[in-house]
Amino acid sequence: MSTTIDDAGAAHLAPEEATSAFGELPAQVGRLGTALQELADSLDRRLLETEHLGRITTQINQGLLLDEILDRVFESFTGVIPYNRIGFSLIVDEGTTVIARWARSDLGTMELGAGFRAPLEGSSLQGILETARPRIINDLQAYLVAKPGSESTRLIVAEGLRSSLTCPLIVNGEPVGFMFFSSDRPHQYSSDHVSVFQSIAAQLSVIVEKGRMASELDAKKQEMELQNEDLRRLDAIKNQFLGMVAHDLRNPIAGIQMSAELLADPKAPLDDNERNAFLSDINRQAAYMVELIDDLLDVTKIESGRLDLHWEAIDLGEFLEDTVRRHANLAARKGTEVTLTAFRNGVVQADRKRLRQVLDNLISNAVKFSPAGSTVAVTHRKGDGSWRVEVTDQGPGLTETDRQGLFEYFAELSAKPTGGEHSTGLGMAITRRAVEAHGGEIGVDSQPGKGSRFWFTIPEIGS
Repeated sequence: MSTTIDDAGAAHLAPEEATSAFGELPAQVGRLGTALQELADSLDRRLLETEHLGRITTQINQGLLLDEILDRVFESFTGVIPYNRIGFSLIVDEGTTVIARWARSDLGTMELGAGFRAPLEGSSLQGILETARPRIINDLQAYLVAKPGSESTRLIVAEGLRSSLTCPLIVNGEPVGFMFFSSDRPHQYSSDHVSVFQSIAAQLSVIVEKGRMASELDAKKQEMELQNEDLRRLDAIKNQFLGMVAHDLRNPIAGIQMSAELLADPKAPLDDNERNAFLSDINRQAAYMVELIDDLLDVTKIESGRLDLHWEAIDLGEFLEDTVRRHANLAARKGTEVTLTAFRNGVVQADRKRLRQVLDNLISNAVKFSPAGSTVAVTHRKGDGSWRVEVTDQGPGLTETDRQGLFEYFAELSAKPTGGEHSTGLGMAITRRAVEAHGGEIGVDSQPGKGSRFWFTIPEIGS
């Protein structure tokens, strides 16, 4: 390059060189403009990321739980990283297992939902943790062809997703989980998105971890509230038990004592009929106390989780026939008939003692509340993988209030036994729990003045 100095001391480029220099200026300005625009875009993105995280951080300080935080991420991160679906998984079982904790998609299909588990060791996720860098798969269908054993990939491909960005979440140097950004378009992710995530990873990881801890604390709080509610319920049952023992056992004992004193008094002017009546009353009161004590012991077992079942194969038809025959003899004293219809053989898996207890309660209750001269019908029929047993009476039926509390402890019905029989108020509650322990259901169909049909199901053997 040559220059000349004029009389004023100004330097001038040679004409041909001046033309060349000015010719490069527009290109240089263009490159400068592009660089400035890229810088502006980068600053805008960083500002956007900072704003998103700032808002979420504020929300975390307001006590948002993990699911709420992740919902906020899904709703607000579209300007940061592209996605149709975001999934979040936790590392559990002392770092050996990955479990899907949350997922949300705008595609309408969710094949891979919460609860999906997979071992971490030997998986591609383990490699992500080792590098501490996000992984891009821009063709999920091709990846599935290469790795057909990847169940998680198969499921998200079935959802319609075609590319993914898997990002590790690390807090204080310890991996806590992964976030999965997925798109329904192939080749959606690039190194720019990796850089974006890495720039927000630390803060986002802390936010998510705080949300997880808040969710765990909330779950513990709810669990404690349920336990406290259960303790209050058990305390109420205990108080009712004490009242029952004080009243329902004291009265029959007093009656037995009085009858025994009269029978033992050689001066009491009692004829044979009177003596037999006192002996019958002693027997009836003693039987009631034994029933009450047995019920109290059963409730204790149920509430302490010790209702053990001894399973065996039982021919249901023969079992019902034997049970109905026994109750028919007892009901005949009251002038009530107990019948078995539609006799069919069928084998069930059950505890013989508890199954007998269920039927005894249902049939004896039907007889107890039915008028003399009526019929109690027992039927059974095959269902879908189970047998259904029904006990139908011609008693007064049940009101809506009766039905609501029928299977709870200390139920008191509006109707009264027709023969003055005792009732502990525990039998139907114990019956329900015994049926449920067998994997069956129990219920009643009834209307006031039209009798009642009690029914329960019990699984067929092998089902």
